[in-house]
Amino acid sequence: MVLSKACTYGILASLYVARESSRSNGYVSIGKMSEKLHISFHFLTKILQELTSAGLLTSMKGPKGGVALKRDAGKITLLDIIIAIDGMKVFTECLLGMPGCGTEKPCPVHDEWAEIREDLYETFRSKTLGETVQKIEELDLRFALPELFDR
Repeated sequence: MVLSKACTYGILASLYVARESSRSNGYVSIGKMSEKLHISFHFLTKILQELTSAGLLTSMKGPKGGVALKRDAGKITLLDIIIAIDGMKVFTECLLGMPGCGTEKPCPVHDEWAEIREDLYETFRSKTLGETVQKIEELDLRFALPELFDR
């Protein structure tokens, strides 16, 4: 399974919003998020609009505006974000993109991929933004590595 770049960024941005809004108890600036995550402002805005349309984020215009989670971080799963951006096709389509692949006419990796796909679905369904942010903090992980982008 390959998540689109937009979906990967959507997950990263949602995690950032969950972390920052818990610290500030308010809206997170899209400009600041774009800078911190090294994601183009316009691309990030488009992704955040999809998440807002899906009811995962709320937005506010103005100098103190930005985006915030619409629900508690413990009630939004990574699967919610994936479905909002990439849809369910990621969990139903052939890994190799072969038309007609299925149980009756499987592609060369169909059986192995079906098992992995189910495990990934369950993982994304069971992981919330809240617990993922908590784990990121416990492990002292960064959301972006500036040195990779500044070369």
